[in-house]
Amino acid sequence: MDDVTAFLAAVDRLADRLRALPQSRLRQGPAAEGLALARELAHRAQRVDEPGTPPRTLPDAGIFAVADQIAVAGHDLAHALSGGPPAGAGRAAAVGGAARQEAADAAALVEAVRARCGL
Repeated sequence: MDDVTAFLAAVDRLADRLRALPQSRLRQGPAAEGLALARELAHRAQRVDEPGTPPRTLPDAGIFAVADQIAVAGHDLAHALSGGPPAGAGRAAAVGGAARQEAADAAALVEAVRARCGL
């Protein structure tokens, strides 16, 4: 789990900051950026959990749910990268350096969204 700790910290930090924003600020871009990030994290987790299957798209649950969607998708990805229990029969767990690199790439993606949103 140490390989994903920095990623989880970035995910939780961004989710907490989005939860604290008023509706008017969320509508200025952070909600849309957050939804795009949550969808990307969910797709990455699905590629690890269910390789070879088309990823399902995370629905738009509204601007007030985007922080929770980021948190859930981020934690799902961290769990998949840390070699959690298989979600499907076709799972090929990412281990070692590949998982570390994927966690680092995902953390950079989260930080880029945070910076674009001015958080």
